[in-house]
This record gives sequence, structure tokens and C-alpha cells, in this order.
Amino acid sequence: MSANEAFDHFFSEGYVTDLVRPLKSGKEAEVILCRANPATGAELLALKMYRPRDRRAFRNDHLYKAGRVILNGHDRRAVAKKTRHGRAFDEAWWTFHEWEALQTLHEAGADVPRPVAASEGALLMEYVGDEASAAPQLRQVTLSPSEAKPVLDRLLWNVELALRHNVVHADLSAFNVLWWEGRPTIIDLPQAVDPRSNPNASELLSRDVANICTYFERYGLRSRPEELARGLWMGFLFADL
Repeated sequence: MSANEAFDHFFSEGYVTDLVRPLKSGKEAEVILCRANPATGAELLALKMYRPRDRRAFRNDHLYKAGRVILNGHDRRAVAKKTRHGRAFDEAWWTFHEWEALQTLHEAGADVPRPVAASEGALLMEYVGDEASAAPQLRQVTLSPSEAKPVLDRLLWNVELALRHNVVHADLSAFNVLWWEGRPTIIDLPQAVDPRSNPNASELLSRDVANICTYFERYGLRSRPEELARGLWMGFLFADL
């Protein structure tokens, strides 16, 4: 789906009124800034369009899709045989999987963009930034000494909150956190996993925690990511979270 096709879809649905400018062109997706219909409660929205699977970084996606159940037999067989329908189903799965994760986490109060609408291959969501500039990635900013510890705590709180709601980000790092007006926003969740069914969830959770803790070592903050991740996982297993 091209930017114009995605925009036309959401325009016809009454969500957006104009394309403003490109925001990001990455390995996984292209993001465009759109002017929003006031009825959405926003002035600007981010339109995210996924790239075809053979052009994405998550080509070895079995790690994230392990434990996935496709209830419809026709779809399940098509995916297994990699037919045209199966490939199309797989592409759409990533979009709606991120949509569901965003809905779950936003409703839970996590620091994620508000999801607005979804279509096959594209998401429309809250934009973080202003018309002049998008929010930078956390890795691109320098926090003050008074900010660093609260931000680390807030991100780990988000990891715990997500786990309580059966979501593990599975690719969390300073690349996937935006920083704007003193607040972090976690983005990019198409590869998020359900810890109830994905056998790799514990490993992916540990990696998320390690990525965040390691990043904040530059601010002199020493954590024990292995202990933190183990505590979170044990709490999840025994329903203490």
C-alpha cells in the first residue's frame, strides 16, 4: 500500500484531511504526518505503512510468531503453504497485531501512542511532536541528571504494566522510545508477543529489560537487569504482577 492509497483510505473514513510531510522511512515501515479531522480529537496524526515482508528487518519472524494460533483453517493452510493469500494474511497480521497491542496498552494507561484506526497494511495513531519537528528517539537526547532515574523507572514500570496485560514488547530499546516534553513514549510493537503462548517470551522480556538498563548506564545508573527480568517473569508466572 502506497502513502497515497493509505491516506485516501483514512481520508474517506473521515480521519484525516491532508498529508503534511514524511516523518520516517525505516526498515519496517514508512511514517507520514497527516492533518487530522478535528473529530478525532487531534490536530495531527501519524500514518504508519508497513513494508512488504521481504523488505523488512524481521524476516526471521518465527521467534515472535511462535505460539500464534490461526483459527480459520483456510488461512492456516494458506500461511503454511505460503500461497498468495497466505502471504497477504501474514502481511495483514503484523498490522493488526500492533493495533491490538496498542489498544491493550493504551487502555491500560501505558506510555504508547493512542491508536486511532487501522487498515490492511497501515495504522493511524497519535503523533508525538509538533508540526515543526517530530519527537526524537531517546537515544538522540541527553537527559539531565534529575531526569534519568525517573525515566528509567518509568520505562521499567511500562514493561511491568505491559506484562500484566499479557504483552512483551520484544524489541524495546532507546531506538523505540520517543522523548517529548519530558515524557517517554514507547513505539513500534508489531513484534510484541503474548507471554501466555509464546515460548520465547521470557527471553525477549529479559532482552527488553537489559536493553533499557544498559542504555541508562551512561548516566551512572547501575541496575541488575537479569534480576529485574527474573522477578518480573516470576511475578507473571505466579500472578503476582
